[in-house]
Amino acid sequence: MAASGTRPAWPTARDGRVWWTEDRPDEGGRTTVIHRAPDGACHELLAPPWNARTRVHEYGGRPYAVTPAYEVVFANLEDQRLYLLGADGKPQPLTQEGARYADLLVRDGQVWCVRERHAEDGTVSRAIVTVPLDGDGEPRERVTGHDFYAYPTVSPDGRHLAYVCWDHPNMPWDGTEVRVTSLETGESWPVKGGPAESVLAPSWRDDGHLYLVSDASGWWNLYETALRGEDVRALCPAEEEFAAAPWQLGGLPYAVLGDGRLAVLHGRGDLRLGVLDPESGTLTDLETPFSGWDAALTADGTSVTGIGYAATTPRSVATVDIMTRLTGTADTAGTAGAAGTAGTAGTAGTAGTAGTAGTASAAGTASAAGATTLLRPAAAGRLPDPALLPVPRAVRVPGGEEVHAYLYPPYEPAVEGLPPYVIFVHGGPTAHANSEFSLEKAFFTTRGVGVLDVNYGGSTGYGRAYRERLRGQWGLVDVADVVAAAEWLAAEGLADPARIAVRGGSAGGWTVMAACCRSDVFAGGVSYYGVSALGPLAAHTHDFESRYVEWLVGRPDPAVYAQREPLALVGGVSCPMLLLQGLDDPVVPPEQSAAFADALSERGVACTYLAFEGESHGFRRTETRTAALAAELAFYQQLFS
Repeated sequence: MAASGTRPAWPTARDGRVWWTEDRPDEGGRTTVIHRAPDGACHELLAPPWNARTRVHEYGGRPYAVTPAYEVVFANLEDQRLYLLGADGKPQPLTQEGARYADLLVRDGQVWCVRERHAEDGTVSRAIVTVPLDGDGEPRERVTGHDFYAYPTVSPDGRHLAYVCWDHPNMPWDGTEVRVTSLETGESWPVKGGPAESVLAPSWRDDGHLYLVSDASGWWNLYETALRGEDVRALCPAEEEFAAAPWQLGGLPYAVLGDGRLAVLHGRGDLRLGVLDPESGTLTDLETPFSGWDAALTADGTSVTGIGYAATTPRSVATVDIMTRLTGTADTAGTAGAAGTAGTAGTAGTAGTAGTAGTASAAGTASAAGATTLLRPAAAGRLPDPALLPVPRAVRVPGGEEVHAYLYPPYEPAVEGLPPYVIFVHGGPTAHANSEFSLEKAFFTTRGVGVLDVNYGGSTGYGRAYRERLRGQWGLVDVADVVAAAEWLAAEGLADPARIAVRGGSAGGWTVMAACCRSDVFAGGVSYYGVSALGPLAAHTHDFESRYVEWLVGRPDPAVYAQREPLALVGGVSCPMLLLQGLDDPVVPPEQSAAFADALSERGVACTYLAFEGESHGFRRTETRTAALAAELAFYQQLFS
């Protein structure tokens, strides 16, 4: 499991070629770029020590872009400079040190991107800039004045720039604007959005019209609008999501095909692939081997490429050739992909989606003709017998509000009695758990431990109202939902009520600690880089989330904080706990876990605290993941014996 994290991400398709990134846990967790040529041969473009990762917003995103000459521009983790990887395979710097870059787009001999600067006094500023591809000249600021930017895209005629922007204290799923700036006059104007509307992912239909995603209806749906925001038209109104929360920069949840149709992702929970006719509003689902897709699609003519996943299929780079007539019976010709998966423990913003419900908007389904196989042979030997892989069942936990979750029963054919369970709590908290292939879950289910992966109130994938359940209620709604999930497992006769544990990472770690403080339903808790105290978090975390606590809890108030934060409620913990933390974490400082461990020890509560040098927010190295997993297994073996 620890060595299986060569997760593919961020595909780009052009002229029969495909590029994507892959992580390398056995190389210190670095990220490389893979190129698949038209003849099907795959080549790794970046050799060690090059590491294609951007730290914009600390969570980063797509770290590269492809030029018209098929060269690659990428952000290097160590110095955050942009480099051009030419035909000779030697990266040449395009920028100086002192800034970070993300959301890269190559157009007209320039790299259009979001630049992030950190001043010595701690001030952070961002702008949309252009960087000359020839390396001759400094970056030129194109748009400034807002706290955050995303999705820069230039009109086909080169006259206008569209983008998304927002300001503190909003997060991008709270309130954003799509704006357009004239590149000839410098005039800027709003197109759609506002403080109570999340608008995402603009792209150009033509010189005078934009596609975008908005949750004005309560769901992230697709719209078309004219250049100045007039004639807004919903393309496919549905109580479904056509996007996911943009924790990382650089992914579009839809792609414009060569014939004018849109390849889209939509659903409740897992997002499935379909083709939308923007004129008629007809949406036709495509049958693929995947239960869900990452919200990052790329089109090449009438084919679409993305990252698909299923319970027994690793995250895979897949190209689907879409027939002109989608009523044909052509078979899906295989999956795509890269090496195995199994995510780290709940990093904020990286969890997938969960539970696909039916759609009222789809006009039918069609076979996806010719999914091109991009499988890298080295990955196949790492996959276990599919019979050992747990297949989740979408469930709804009753209560004041129904809670969405995925149930993974243990693989335990010869053991009698009720099994132990671990409740997984995703990070974010504005994120979601999904139905993807997970060796992490299989590691436990094959040892007789069931898993319930909970999408508590506040999770994405189920509309804005479900997300808003957590507004001002962090530490209450999330805790109530995971406690209700544990009680449901026991009441349904699925789990031994004395052997239910809870584990989560980042914001999920907060929920683990808070749940152990507020309830005695859990036999133990495991927190990966969790939040224990609100004041220090708000004061010392990174700029992107520096005002997030205001939405989650409210304006700074020591009295309110003392009623919510686990460190203030630690006296309620009576169960053993395991705390794991990276010492280079810029999102949740290590002091958060250390302080909670110290408080437990002072009270005589059994606690193990493990800290890892060189690890950030989410463990990337094989050796770290091995140690963490071994410690967690040992913890459950003692807890459930």
